Amino acid sequence: MNIKLITTTYHENIKKTRESSNDFSADCGVEMNVVNIYPEMEYQTFEGFGGALTEAASYTYSLMGENNQKRILDAYFGSEGNRYNLVRTHIDSCDFSVNQYAAINDPSDAGLTSFSLERDEQYIIPFLEKAQQTANKELSVMLSPWSPPAFMKTNGQRAGGGSLKPEYRQFWADYICHYIKQYREKGFSIDMITIQNEPNATQTWDSCLYTSKQEKEFLRDYLYPSLEANRLGDIEVCIWDHNKERMFERACEIIDEDTNKMVKGVAFHWYTGEHFDAIKLVREKFPDKKLIFTEGCVEYSRFSEAGQLENAQMYAYDIIGNINAGMNAFIDWNIILNKEGGPNHVNNFCDAPIMCDTDNDIIQENLSYTYIGHFSRYIEPGAKRIASTKYTDKLDVVSMKNPNGSIVIVLLNRSQEAVPVALRIAGQVTEFSVPAASIVTGVI
Repeated sequence: MNIKLITTTYHENIKKTRESSNDFSADCGVEMNVVNIYPEMEYQTFEGFGGALTEAASYTYSLMGENNQKRILDAYFGSEGNRYNLVRTHIDSCDFSVNQYAAINDPSDAGLTSFSLERDEQYIIPFLEKAQQTANKELSVMLSPWSPPAFMKTNGQRAGGGSLKPEYRQFWADYICHYIKQYREKGFSIDMITIQNEPNATQTWDSCLYTSKQEKEFLRDYLYPSLEANRLGDIEVCIWDHNKERMFERACEIIDEDTNKMVKGVAFHWYTGEHFDAIKLVREKFPDKKLIFTEGCVEYSRFSEAGQLENAQMYAYDIIGNINAGMNAFIDWNIILNKEGGPNHVNNFCDAPIMCDTDNDIIQENLSYTYIGHFSRYIEPGAKRIASTKYTDKLDVVSMKNPNGSIVIVLLNRSQEAVPVALRIAGQVTEFSVPAASIVTGVI
């Protein structure tokens, strides 16, 4: 038995990735430095990795030269890149849009006759088409609304929170269904939706508040019946779509005998901390639900002093913790942004794994892109999480079994010293070192 090791180090702002291989030998009673893998102990199925094709990302892509456009597509969707199979994008505008817009602005148009995807067709849809062509397969797309049109809301505007007016609940449900159908007619596999992005946050950008009672009632009495009426019963609906610390309460308050069949999963973000135990609680109480990470980024407002290594480690630490807690899929936020961290119509700038200098047609591939690739390039859709144990808190470890039977283990070392490992599986052992401040992917 043999293991291929892919190791990335980052010292003095220089990234180095190298490959090596180790043979296994019989386990003669090794006790020290052991990391165990138990392939017979299987847990949740993992559906894949992806990122958000926001209008900001799509507009940025449109400004790059042809060669760099191809580099971006290959980096994320090519067979030699990070091999994303999932995409999230927004219904109408979000903060990472050039400005605010909606597909309908006529309060009397409940028949949706004025509905237009003109804005999506400018940047998002062409980018999504190119992504699918590069992947050479249908990508699984999730749609999420940041706000209903302003006329449907209690505060009369897309930004600043507000709530959906009760008299517009059916209109809004039909609107969402029409958005899905329009995308499907254009050849995209819309498989998942969330009811509302960050329903517990009043933002200076597009936002809308839902209590758990309001979200439950909208799903049960309007959205789900509208999906059924529009022959969209195959759409997987995820609730919450907000930070982890309240995801257990939200799931308990929404999922009951009536809504259980309507809720396919719980979506979550990372902005308030790791809360891996919250994911575990939802997994334990609702074992049949998908748990999908739908957004995370390095916000300049909070992490402006962090360097590339810290940012990349934040991604890897969260991915490992989320998978070990029961996560089924990981969707990053903007896949690319311009050199300012936008465009963003309220200057809520942030980092992305790939940044683009649109003035000079230059791509900057951040270390976070490489760290995400340590998972997404080797863990296949349909992989099962399998059990592992470790001997030290200097390592974060996750192990997966791909559909073809290959085993993938990812080891993150955030410490400043090398950590020795005696990797043990099925009566065989191999020894290697995980360098200081590094990430190692092993494929058996």
